Amino acid sequence: MRQKIWFEPIGIIHTPFAEPTGMPIQPDGGREITGTVEIYPEFADGLMDIEGFSRIMLIYHFHRSRTCRLQLVPFLDTRPHGVFSTRAPNRPNPIGISIVSLMGREGTCLQISGVDMLDETPLLDIKPYLPECDAFCSERTGWFPSEGAHFTTTRSDDRFSGTKSD
Repeated sequence: MRQKIWFEPIGIIHTPFAEPTGMPIQPDGGREITGTVEIYPEFADGLMDIEGFSRIMLIYHFHRSRTCRLQLVPFLDTRPHGVFSTRAPNRPNPIGISIVSLMGREGTCLQISGVDMLDETPLLDIKPYLPECDAFCSERTGWFPSEGAHFTTTRSDDRFSGTKSD
C-alpha cells in the first residue's frame, strides 16, 4: 500500500553555490570547497561524539529539483539512462546523499569540505561514514567511467534545472 511520507529538516546546509551551474557533481570534485551544516537547536543533542569521525554522510532534499525524469542524460555520458542508475537530482523522491569531510564543530555548526550541494539545502539526516561498512572498491559500476578522475573535473550545468518533464 502506498502512503505519503513526510520529513522535517534537522538543519540547513550552507555552501558557496547559489546556482547549480559550475558546481562539482560529486564531493570528490569539491574536496577543497567548504561549507557549513547548521543543525537546528532541538537536534543539538544528536551531535554528541560526531567530532570523532573524519567523514559524515549528509542526507538532504534536492530542494530546487522540480521535475522527475525516469530517463535522462546524466553527467559523464551522452546517452539516456534510467534515473535509478544515475545520481541525478530529478528523481521521484528528490533525496541526495553526499559523503563529506568533517573539518570541525562549533556548537550546532559543522564545518565541512567536499561540498557538492546548493546553498540553503535542507538537511534530513546525518550518518557517520564507516569505511568498513560503506566502501566497496571492487564492485561493478555499470555505465560509469572506470577511472574516478571524471568526478573531480566535471562540473554541473543547467541540464537538471529546467521545469519541463521530458
